[in-house]
Amino acid sequence: MKSSKRKLELQGFNNLTKSLSFNMYDICYAQTPEHQARYIEYIDEVYNAQRLTEKLQDVADIIGAHVLNVASQDYDPQGASVTILIAEGRPEKQDVVAHLDKSHLTVHTYPDVHPHKGICTFRADIDVSTCGEISPLNALNYLLRNFEADIAIMDYRVRGFTRDVSGKKIYMDHRMHSIANYIDSRIRHQYNIVDVNVFQENIFHAKMMLKEFDLDNYLFDVTAAELSREEQQRIRRKLRQEMAEIFYGRNLPAIKI
Repeated sequence: MKSSKRKLELQGFNNLTKSLSFNMYDICYAQTPEHQARYIEYIDEVYNAQRLTEKLQDVADIIGAHVLNVASQDYDPQGASVTILIAEGRPEKQDVVAHLDKSHLTVHTYPDVHPHKGICTFRADIDVSTCGEISPLNALNYLLRNFEADIAIMDYRVRGFTRDVSGKKIYMDHRMHSIANYIDSRIRHQYNIVDVNVFQENIFHAKMMLKEFDLDNYLFDVTAAELSREEQQRIRRKLRQEMAEIFYGRNLPAIKI
């Protein structure tokens, strides 16, 4: 059966592919199994497919992309996924131009609970992939602010090549030194940041870990004032241990704070 959709015109299109990928982590402490179950329910409500779709549509607006199609799904017992197909620019009529199927926005969520220590971890994997002149880097600060990550691990890569009018290949159409340079200074100063960049391959990597945190923002169904000083310190160590292990990508000996 023939498709009724019209083909999209790409003549003279800048076909460099720019991809920005995030792993964002939110850490919480929920002491009892009942608290942990309520935390999972809370995350599943705050980050359900409908709300994630709204966030990705905001990203499309920020980078100047036109939404072509949205696919979303909530999962049982928890988690959600959203994929949005985008094109460069906003067409003035029904025809859509300058679109490649590599242009998309996706998010997948992964709530997790430690079986013994009360630590709950919520992860959101986000990909913003564009072709043409629109840049996913324009959405960087919006995503960092909206997900309020304790840990953020980011990769940015420019793939392929395009040609100028003389036929010369262009492998990068903008200056790029590191992802951190694109992060708002008010956000950047809250984190310890490590950059690893492979300039000759147009590959850029950054990971961020929150420097300081207010314990009350990490407790679920209880406040710090309800806990003894020793219990507060014990929970702080657990939270910092979880953050450090995610940041360094390995299980670590017990840390002291």
